[in-house]
Amino acid sequence: MARLLSVNVGLPRDVTWQGRTVHTGIWKAPVEGPRMARRLNIDGDGQGDVAGHGGEHRAVFVYQDESYRYWQRQLGRTDLAYGQFGENFTVEGLADAEVCIGDRYRIGNAVLEVTQPRVTCYRLGIRLNEPEMAALLVKHGRPGFYFRVIEEGQVQAGDEITQVASGPERMSVVEINALLYTPGHPRDRLEHALRIPALSSGWRHSFEALLTQQRKDGAATGNPGLVAASGPPPAWRGLRPFRVARKVRESDSVASLALEPTDGQPVAAALPGQFVVLQLTPDSAPALTRSYSLSGEPGTARYRVSVKREVHGAASVFIADELRAGDIVHASAPRGGFTLRQGERPVVLLSAGIGVTPVLAMLHALAAQASARDVWWLHGTRNGREHPFAAEARGLLGALAHHHSHICYSAPTPGDRPIMDFDTAGRLDMRVLQALDVPRDSDFYICGPATFMSDLTSGLATSGVAPDRIHTELFGAKPSLTPGIAPLSRTPPHLPVGPPGPGPNVSFGRSGINVRWSPSYGSLLELAEACDVPVRWSCRTGVCHNCETGLVAGTVSYRPDPIDAPADGNVLVCCSRPEGDIVIDL
Repeated sequence: MARLLSVNVGLPRDVTWQGRTVHTGIWKAPVEGPRMARRLNIDGDGQGDVAGHGGEHRAVFVYQDESYRYWQRQLGRTDLAYGQFGENFTVEGLADAEVCIGDRYRIGNAVLEVTQPRVTCYRLGIRLNEPEMAALLVKHGRPGFYFRVIEEGQVQAGDEITQVASGPERMSVVEINALLYTPGHPRDRLEHALRIPALSSGWRHSFEALLTQQRKDGAATGNPGLVAASGPPPAWRGLRPFRVARKVRESDSVASLALEPTDGQPVAAALPGQFVVLQLTPDSAPALTRSYSLSGEPGTARYRVSVKREVHGAASVFIADELRAGDIVHASAPRGGFTLRQGERPVVLLSAGIGVTPVLAMLHALAAQASARDVWWLHGTRNGREHPFAAEARGLLGALAHHHSHICYSAPTPGDRPIMDFDTAGRLDMRVLQALDVPRDSDFYICGPATFMSDLTSGLATSGVAPDRIHTELFGAKPSLTPGIAPLSRTPPHLPVGPPGPGPNVSFGRSGINVRWSPSYGSLLELAEACDVPVRWSCRTGVCHNCETGLVAGTVSYRPDPIDAPADGNVLVCCSRPEGDIVIDL
């Protein structure tokens, strides 16, 4: 007979860790007497990071006494006390290998349903003073699981646990956990998992992503179930030589390059919104690797990229001042998941500054299709001198049956004409969208500076726009994703201290860092951190939710040895997602 051994609660607190302040609810402690199990939590309990923990499907976390004894042996510790794994219920029985998603249990006066395995985060390593604990739980297959509360009621230590219903498909917590985190992802098991109504929405989304992104032979590339959609696999690996067919100045600070393959063979048609990685070779200087969104009409003859000259941008200054028609650059295949969705819903293209480039490609695609969709073109920039593609966008909008346009200049010059050149003096923000009465059932595509994107994303969500209709693309790498840690000022990415290593060149495409591999680094993650390139806590703990190819996923010890590349070759770390640079394409 299974039994509830301890009810553990705790409110969030700030703790010091590695010189940082972390807000966390991982500290739980046993309580005496009955407590109410409510729809969102146990009375007296709370979560520090409500995005990653808590909520209806993660109301109660369960961990087993048998797992405590297992870790005592594995870690050689005798100081583990109930609640130390952050669980609300410490139980006797209910092993992860036996409990199935959708099983229901009566505990005291409450009825609870199993919804998902636990996704362990770095805070458990802080609580146990075992930095690798998150990875160890995945490796050893002892995650624990979450309940949602079907019927609220009082529970207390000593209550018997009685199963009152069995979940459909009979898929255990261990199997569900392995289905996401280990290689293989059998299609039939994914389909079985998706037939379980109790499975939480996050895990359901992950399994749906695995199904839709599997190759035709049933094998997935990497683990798309752990990350946002990244688009189809690239049409070719590595880089191909392209000739600069034309160079066109679009504004005072933006120039476009028309790139044609040197071999004359057709290129893969990009999806509207995708980007390519360019390798540039200035005279007497190291190669520069950068990623740029494609800004032209999707086609198979050439690619167009448009680059803003930044004062301290080595690549953009080289493109603006030195690159000429006829020069050779090397480019990757188009990639990225920020792409125009098909359908009949209205389309809202929101951009600021050079963020216009991917949404301009979407506008090209809509015009080429003579789309009947309602299209909104909303762009913000400083003034007319810094407004690229103004005439081009007007021409494309004219090809659409249902279109709206609104241009905002934050600092118009005396020569900028209201109504003719721009519509609003000021920034493009939620007040503008509300004044225009932009339909909330639209698909919103947002690209521009980080603050612009975060303000619009949060504003749209607050106004009732569904999250799956808000699509974003960020230029440059996001900060490290370390939820719950108080922000600090951050050193920009830079070359590591010391002489370059003897190995292949590693290029962090979004951060613009190119460095030779050295055996002194234990892994690519260590190299990234030595360069202050943003990484996610999940990469560092070994539970990687950001790796496209799967080479880093599940381990912190991946080493390029010699990474299946010649000593003078390249490893392209291109970041096909905006979370950071730890995405590897060999």
